[in-house]
Amino acid sequence: MKKLLVISLLFIGALVFAQDNKVNFVAENYTKKEVHIKMRDGVELFTAIYSPKDVSKKYPIIMQRTPYNCAPYGENQFKKSISPSETMMKEGYIVVYQDVRGRFMSDGLYDNMRAYIPNKKSKKDTDEASDTYDTIDWLVKNIANNNGNVGTWGISYPGFYATYSLLSNHPALKAVSPQACISDFFFDDFHHNGAYLLSYWKATPLFGPQKSKRTTEAWYKFPDLGTKDDYQFFLDAGSLSNLDKYYGKEDEFWQQLKEHVNYDDFWKKRGILQHLKTIKPAVMIVGGWFDAEDLYGPLNTYSTIEKSSKNYNTIVMGPWSHGDWARNSAEQVIGNIKFGDSISGFFQKNIEANFFRHFLKNNGKGENKLPEAYVFDTGNKEWKTYETWPPKNTEKQDFFLQENKLRKMGAKNISFQEFISDPKKPVPSFEDINQKGITPRKYMTDDQRFAARRLDVVVFETEVLNDNTTLAGDILAKLKVSTSGTDADWIVKVIDVFPKDEAETKEIAPYLKMSNYHMMVRSEVMRGRCRNSFSNPEPFVANEKTAVNIKLQDVFHTFKKGHKIQIQIQSTCFPLIDLNPQTFVNNIFYAKPEDFQKQTHRVYNDSQIEFTVLK
Repeated sequence: MKKLLVISLLFIGALVFAQDNKVNFVAENYTKKEVHIKMRDGVELFTAIYSPKDVSKKYPIIMQRTPYNCAPYGENQFKKSISPSETMMKEGYIVVYQDVRGRFMSDGLYDNMRAYIPNKKSKKDTDEASDTYDTIDWLVKNIANNNGNVGTWGISYPGFYATYSLLSNHPALKAVSPQACISDFFFDDFHHNGAYLLSYWKATPLFGPQKSKRTTEAWYKFPDLGTKDDYQFFLDAGSLSNLDKYYGKEDEFWQQLKEHVNYDDFWKKRGILQHLKTIKPAVMIVGGWFDAEDLYGPLNTYSTIEKSSKNYNTIVMGPWSHGDWARNSAEQVIGNIKFGDSISGFFQKNIEANFFRHFLKNNGKGENKLPEAYVFDTGNKEWKTYETWPPKNTEKQDFFLQENKLRKMGAKNISFQEFISDPKKPVPSFEDINQKGITPRKYMTDDQRFAARRLDVVVFETEVLNDNTTLAGDILAKLKVSTSGTDADWIVKVIDVFPKDEAETKEIAPYLKMSNYHMMVRSEVMRGRCRNSFSNPEPFVANEKTAVNIKLQDVFHTFKKGHKIQIQIQSTCFPLIDLNPQTFVNNIFYAKPEDFQKQTHRVYNDSQIEFTVLK
């Protein structure tokens, strides 16, 4: 059971600092109190409160609300670390953790991505905003030595609750940092542009079954697949409906995923972006350029608030996978690529701690030295600061996909490249067989040579670059394609091809070389049926040339002189993405074996990739 809880924490990035053979700083310097705070409808939420033992001064409150537990439970049981970072823990804050409604020691029913109620008419109309308001109100009125200022933070799902706190409108809430924040479950984690991310299937129990009573232990369990080869397991399973035997009717989230395959009202009302208007607290969005789970959320939460509000709103994007910035790693390595030393420590001390100190301890007064955008160039491997994100000095540049080349000039005659996509032999997502944890991470920078050498992947690349080229913003693939079937997925990868004389590093896997390394910089999928609407899918007309636009999330990456920019296009990426049968069916979760058909796809040479290039 403890192992399951550890896996849960890895998934959401609720990370702790290793302090082996050290005195527990928290127990030495903080007192702990556990309370159940009554919400307006009478439901009580478990809340753990860590207060500094030094009562000679007042402290701000920093709070995290979580669906993953506030362990360890018991007023004599202390976390090894509290607060967003060790720096802030030692500076002194009143640190609060709360089990959200329906989870662990809190009462009520859990609702995954609970919908916001803008116009509440009675005390029975509750949501995460009202629960946050009621909690903050109780804390500032009942916790000794607080200075009246409250901040919230969280990573992944707790990041969603941090974003949600902005809608509470409590006057004491002054600073909020949503980190790797989910903003819409149809575009983060489990779905990407209409495609189901099969790699997250094993995480489904985290959000599905309801508990029956207050508990400090997990009441859900993860499936035992009997193998570490996910590719073969899911290939043998066939249709998604064959996975029902692992999750029963009691797993509400599995049932929701199956029944709400399109972007319908069920998903729309759970999205939070549409409600982020006229935000008043200071906001610092944090994300990782290589976050396989929640990249859409941070970028779109920042841009939405930037457009709709006049508050202090900043973004920090580093060379991290999911939640890396909360770790105290001496080296920042993702897969085979090292980005530098003490990068997370730099963020914690010089960015995050400064943000909360300025708004919670200094009441927003004095000089605030943080820029609008603190972003890491993952090619040059260095931090940069800008007044806006994307930077003002960028321009859109189109590159055409022609005869395996990536060119700035369009072709005079229309031609195409074609490939056969076979659902029975899909392109692997990665070379590795044994993927650690319940969601893959390292593939975000993985070497893509294995895919480039397959016949069902088409490749386009520039000549060797004579100068550095920096992409700083979003990427739009404007494809012109056709298929012999009536449905297809279209997957686009942007890749940095290293030179043949690239020096070896100690981080490289034993079976690889840095010479000609194909580093993935960004990838995205579009389920073809959703090319015009995520709510109302439509089939392709067989063999008819069709426009398919795919927005890839922002990058900040310099392709260095001597490197090449490569684009790979394919229709399967398995088992990261579930298999499209390539014949149109109403619900792919219920596709039958005979629906899965081999098809011929074409990519026409008037297809373009629109880059945001730093001038």
